[in-house]
Amino acid sequence: MKPMFTRLTLGVAGALAFGIGAAIALTPHAFYGSYGVALPASPDFTSEIRAPGANLAVLGALMLIGAFRAAWIRFSAALGTCVFLAYATGRMISIALDGLPSEAILLALVIELTLGGLCAQALRRTGREAGSQRSAQPAH
Repeated sequence: MKPMFTRLTLGVAGALAFGIGAAIALTPHAFYGSYGVALPASPDFTSEIRAPGANLAVLGALMLIGAFRAAWIRFSAALGTCVFLAYATGRMISIALDGLPSEAILLALVIELTLGGLCAQALRRTGREAGSQRSAQPAH
């Protein structure tokens, strides 16, 4: 049985990634405008924004599956760890190279670090559970 911590972590991480990705893919100007970022009115730029938004939505859906299907837990936890910590890393690189962003972007960084850390903890827990299940099985 999946522990509640892992199910909740993957559920929140997956739903958030899916929701944000879908919002970026479907309504990029409104999404970014909601925290003060004005996107240029360029089909090329909008395409370059919508594509990673759709990618994030798909990755979020894959994380979300792990909250409901036992066979997907490790994959979903690893994916969540990579996705959220990669976003956080990109933001930290930007802070180092470009300076401090708005409070909304800094809040996103904190959320990404938190969810990435929680997904990493879920991944670690699933690894321990898998190891203990293997050692509990009789040798053939």
